[in-house]
Amino acid sequence: MPEMHGPLNPALAATFPPPVMEARRWIANASFPADRPLLNLSQAAPADPPPEPLRQAMAEIVLSDPATHLYGPVLGLPELRAKVAADWSAAYGGTVRADQVAITSGCNQAFTAALATLAGKGDNVILPLPFYFNHKMWLDMEGIEARYLETGDDLLPDPEACAALIDDRTRAIVLVTPNNPGGVEYPADLVAAFRDLARSRGLALIVDETYRDFDAREGAPHDLFADPDWDEVLIQLYSFSKAYRLTGHRVGAICSSPERLAQVEKWLDTVAICPNGLGQRAALWGMENLGDWLAGERREILARRAAMDAGFAALPDWRALGCGAYFAYVAHPFDAPSDVVAKALVDRASLLLLPGTMFGPTREQGGSGRAEATLRIAYANADLQGIATLFDRLRDVTARGL
Repeated sequence: MPEMHGPLNPALAATFPPPVMEARRWIANASFPADRPLLNLSQAAPADPPPEPLRQAMAEIVLSDPATHLYGPVLGLPELRAKVAADWSAAYGGTVRADQVAITSGCNQAFTAALATLAGKGDNVILPLPFYFNHKMWLDMEGIEARYLETGDDLLPDPEACAALIDDRTRAIVLVTPNNPGGVEYPADLVAAFRDLARSRGLALIVDETYRDFDAREGAPHDLFADPDWDEVLIQLYSFSKAYRLTGHRVGAICSSPERLAQVEKWLDTVAICPNGLGQRAALWGMENLGDWLAGERREILARRAAMDAGFAALPDWRALGCGAYFAYVAHPFDAPSDVVAKALVDRASLLLLPGTMFGPTREQGGSGRAEATLRIAYANADLQGIATLFDRLRDVTARGL
C-alpha cells in the first residue's frame, strides 16, 4: 500500500479492507487452466444486466424524461415511495404510508443513513454472527461498538442471549433475513420476539431484507408491518439491486417513521443530495411491469438452492450450516483456517469463495472459531451446470487435499 502523507482518521485506518475487493486481488494475476476456468462465487450480485424490456424502458426514460438528469427530492421520487408503500402494505398485511418510505442510493446507504440517526461514537449496536461485513465496517468507521450475538449451528440468533448484551449505550439490534452470509430465513415468530425485545428496551430493530424477493416461503415472511405502531421500533431496509439487476444504479429503501426520515433527509442531503434518477425510475418501472419476470427469477434461485442442498447431501465431508437466497454458509473439512483455505481453492480448484474470517471474529479476536471453519458460497451467480461444476471441484480437492 502506498505511503500515506498527512493526517489519517484512525477509525477508518483500523477498518478492514472491502472483502470482495480483497478477494479480487487474489485472482488479479492468476491464470487458470483452459479446462478449469475460474468459477467466481464470491460476490452476491447478479452477473447479468437488467432484462431487455427494462433496459429498453431505461433508454426511453433517458431520452424522453428531462427530470431524470436533474436533482430530485432527497427522500426519493414520490411515485416510487408510494409504490413501495402500497406493495409493502399488500405483501405484509399491514399499513405502510408513502411518508414512511425513503429511497436511498443502495441498501448499504440505507443502513448507514439509519445508523446516523441512531448511534454515535461510544454507542453499541448488536450484530448476530456471522455478520454482513459492510455493516461491521460502517460501525468501525463511526466508532460504534459492534456487539456480537453468537448463534448456534442453525445460525439463528436467540433473543434471550441478545437481551444479556444490552446496556445503556445500546442503540439498535440488526437482523438480516434472508441472511447474508448465512442464507437462513428467520422465522416470523423469532423476528417478532426481537421486535418485542427492542420495544421493551427502547431500541430500534433494523431488519435488512435485501433478499426478500428470493425467500422460499410463500406469503409474508413476518407480520411486523401489521403492528399499527410498527414505525416506533422497526427500521426496514431493502434493495432493488437484486430484484431487477440494478446493482450499478444504486437504489435502496428505508421504511421508518416520518420523524426519523426527517433526520435521514439531513444525512442523505449531505452525502448524495438525492438518489440516482435513472435507477429510481427503473425500479418503479420494474415494480409496475416485471412481476411475472421476477417470479421466474425467484423460481430459478430456488432451483439453485435445491441443487446446493442436494450437492452437500452427497458431500459428507462438507456441512451446510445455512442455505437460502443467494448463499450457502458451509463448514469446510480442512485442517487450516478459512482464509488459507479460500486462497488455496483459487489455486487448487479455480474457485473463488469468501472465508468466514470476513464475516466474524477469529479466535485471536475473541471469536468461537466458526470464522476459521466456514466459507460463504454465493451460488446465485452460477447456473445449475455451474453448481454441478462446483461440487465436482469440491469433491476433487477434498480427496486430494489442499
